[in-house]
Amino acid sequence: MTLWSGRFRAGLDSLASVLNNSLPVDKRLFAEDIRGSQAWARALAAAGVITPAEMDILVKGLESVLEEMKTETFQFLEADEDIHTAVERRLTELVGPTGGKLHTGRSRNDQVATDFRLWMLEETKHLDAAVKSLQQALVKRAEKDMDVILPGYTHFQQAQPILLSHWWLSHFWALQRDRERLNQLAQRASVLPLGSAALAGTTFPIDRFILANDLGFSIPSQNSLDAISDRDFAAEFLFWSAMTGVHLSRLAEALILYSTIEYGFVTMADEFSTGSSLMPQKKNPDMLELTRGKAGTFVGLLTNLLTTLKGLPSAYDKDLQEDKTAVFEAADTMSVLLPVVEGVISTLTVNTERCRKAIHPAVLATDLADYLVIKGVPFRSAHEAVGKAVRMAEEKGESLYTLTLADYQSIHPSFGEDLFGALSLEASVNRRNVYGGTARDAVVEQLNIAIKMLE
Repeated sequence: MTLWSGRFRAGLDSLASVLNNSLPVDKRLFAEDIRGSQAWARALAAAGVITPAEMDILVKGLESVLEEMKTETFQFLEADEDIHTAVERRLTELVGPTGGKLHTGRSRNDQVATDFRLWMLEETKHLDAAVKSLQQALVKRAEKDMDVILPGYTHFQQAQPILLSHWWLSHFWALQRDRERLNQLAQRASVLPLGSAALAGTTFPIDRFILANDLGFSIPSQNSLDAISDRDFAAEFLFWSAMTGVHLSRLAEALILYSTIEYGFVTMADEFSTGSSLMPQKKNPDMLELTRGKAGTFVGLLTNLLTTLKGLPSAYDKDLQEDKTAVFEAADTMSVLLPVVEGVISTLTVNTERCRKAIHPAVLATDLADYLVIKGVPFRSAHEAVGKAVRMAEEKGESLYTLTLADYQSIHPSFGEDLFGALSLEASVNRRNVYGGTARDAVVEQLNIAIKMLE
C-alpha cells in the first residue's frame, strides 16, 4: 500500500509504477532519511505533538531500521516506491501504530530535500579531501622537479622557458579554486528545508531553529515554497564537477602529449597505463584519456539538470526526482577520478634532459628584446630587431645561439658582446622573479604558500 492510496480506487499501472519508483536511486539516502526522521520525532515531542515515550519508540525503532540497512538485511518490497516509504513501512512493522505518527506535519517534499542536503554536506567533505590529496601530490612533484626546465607554450607553440615546478603548481591553483567553490556550495546547502511540509509550512509548532541545529544545518529556510523546490545546490555541485573535470582534463591533455615519443617529457608508470590488443609496443595513457573524456560527462550532467529545472513553476514537481541521478553519478565518478589522477602524477617519471633538449633557442627571443630595452632601445623597436634576428637565423639555418655578433649588429647597433649572456635558459627563467613568476625563488615562495594553504 502506498502512502497516498486512500484517495484512489485503483492501483497504479505496472509500467507507471516502474516510472514512478525512485527507490533504485534514492535508497542510498537511507542514513540521511533515518537521521532526519529521528530529528523530526524529537521536534514533534518538543512541540507536544507526540509524547516523550512515543518519541523514544520512534527513535529506537528507526535505529533498528538503520542497523538492518547497514547490515543489508533490510527487505525492500515492491510497494516501496522510494526510500522514505520503505523506512516508514518497516518502522511501522517494528513498532506498530506509533510508526504512523512519524510523518505528522511533514511531507516527502521537505523530507527528500532535507535528505539530499544532508547527503551533500557529507559528500562535499569527502570530495574536498580527495581534491586536497591531489593538490598534495602536485606539491610533492613541484618539490621534486624544482630544477627541471621545459618549454612553456602559448597557442601550443613554444613561447618561453619555465620551471616544471611552476607548471605543476599552475594546476594546484586551479584545484584550489575548485575547493573554494566546493566549500561555498556546502555553505549554501546548509539550509534546513524540514518543516516546510508540502509547500506552505507545517501546521505544528515546530522550532525549526532547534531542528536545524539538531541536524547540523546553519539555518532553517526562510520560505517554504522556495525550500522544497530549491535545487541550486545540486546544480552548483554539478557545475563544480564540470569545472573540476575541465581542470583535470586540461592537465590530462598536456600529460598525454608530454608522454608521446615526440615529446618524451614524462613516462607513465605501468600501474596507470594500458596496452594494445594488437600492437605489442603500445603503452597507452588510458587513465588520462578517460579523465579527459569524463569532463564531457560532467558537462552533460550539468546541462541535464539545468534543462530539468528551467521550466518548473514554484513548489515541488515530480521532475525533481531526476536531480539525484545526475548528482550521484557525478559524485561517484569524481570519487574514483581524483585518486586515479593523483596516482598518475605521483608515479610518473620526468625525463629531465628530454625536457631541456626540446627547448628551441627561439624561446629566448623575448629575453633578447629585454636586453635591448635595458640598453635604452624602445620595446617596439627591440621587438622588431629580435624578430629580424629570428628570421635571419631561420634563413641561414642557424639559431639565436649560433648567429655571430656581426650578424646581430647588422640588425641593430645596440647589440654588444654581452648579448650572449641573455641566451641562457637558467638566466631567462630567473629573470622572471616577480611574485607568481617562474623564477626559482618565486616558485619556492609560491610553493611555500601552497603548502601553508594545505595545512
